Amino acid sequence: KQSKMPLYSLTDGVTAKERELKDYRVHDPDPVPLFYQSGYLTICGYDRRFRNYKLRFPNDEVKYGFLESLANDVLGATTRENPLSLDRLIIDLESGDLESFFKGLQSLFASIPYPEGKAPQYEGEWSRQLFLILSLMGAYTSCEVHMATGRADCVVKTPDYIYVFEFKLDKPIEDAMSQIDDKGYAIPYTADNRKLYKIGVVFSTEKRNVSDWKISTGEV
Repeated sequence: KQSKMPLYSLTDGVTAKERELKDYRVHDPDPVPLFYQSGYLTICGYDRRFRNYKLRFPNDEVKYGFLESLANDVLGATTRENPLSLDRLIIDLESGDLESFFKGLQSLFASIPYPEGKAPQYEGEWSRQLFLILSLMGAYTSCEVHMATGRADCVVKTPDYIYVFEFKLDKPIEDAMSQIDDKGYAIPYTADNRKLYKIGVVFSTEKRNVSDWKISTGEV
């Protein structure tokens, strides 16, 4: 909970030295050794030149179990009255109802509790919350999340639709749309028979929520 490690680094795989894995201390700010010793991460490779171990989740069951365990801390406590339900978001994307999807996303972010005056004021916290939501959706539908990797922030594939998302914080919506086009994020999917959407999304630190979005069909 206290670590500032981006969640995407865990799902993409992380590296660690042998001594780091063996000499874990309780107050160590790096959680990777603890996750390794707890069995959440397993060794999947070794770089002999730099003596680095590559670690990742051993399977999807462990991955999604771990992400679900973070939901209370990252997204706020869930209760019967306020459950973390991704079902509606997934159904909306599968049916192409993007207006309902964004209303649901706004409702979810509005339910995240913050101590008075402690709403996240930096992009990393918004990214962490959003990454967790999108990654958990991946347990039920094809949802590839690539934040901070030079690709589209998120690509969701359903039987009838492909959605290419780009997210911005406190920026004009056109910045997100322009990046999708300028970087060619949608090009790999233009030959697919499914309907393609390019979607820009803006978060507002003042509103603590999604403040704007724009939807475009996939012509490039």
